[in-house]
Amino acid sequence: MEITEIQKIGVGLVGFGVFFLLFGVMLYMDSVLLAFGNILFLSGLAIIIGLRRSFTFFFQKQKLKGTSFFLGGIVIVLLKWPLLGMLLEAYGFINLFRNFFPIAFGFLGSFVNIPFLSKLFQKLGDPGSNV
Repeated sequence: MEITEIQKIGVGLVGFGVFFLLFGVMLYMDSVLLAFGNILFLSGLAIIIGLRRSFTFFFQKQKLKGTSFFLGGIVIVLLKWPLLGMLLEAYGFINLFRNFFPIAFGFLGSFVNIPFLSKLFQKLGDPGSNV
């Protein structure tokens, strides 16, 4: 499956969104950075998978609880209550994407088979190494 140019832009938006979210957390819950990161993340996600599929993903009957917490957390962050908003978002994110966590961890486990990283992991696992 070929990735279109618009989907590449979506991946960039998601990446910048995650960056701004992490940067906002590092700067003691800066509400402007968190809000900007949330907007970029959601817009990038909608561009990657499409508006219709995004809507059907978020508003499935079994995912409404996670969606309400996630989107409610974004609204709370936009209203300048960043700590409470991020807690609500985190709970909603875990509820929404809990089915994807085993796939993501399996993908991360496949990095051990990459030659450079496998040597690095072996060095890190060796208690006598000075890496």
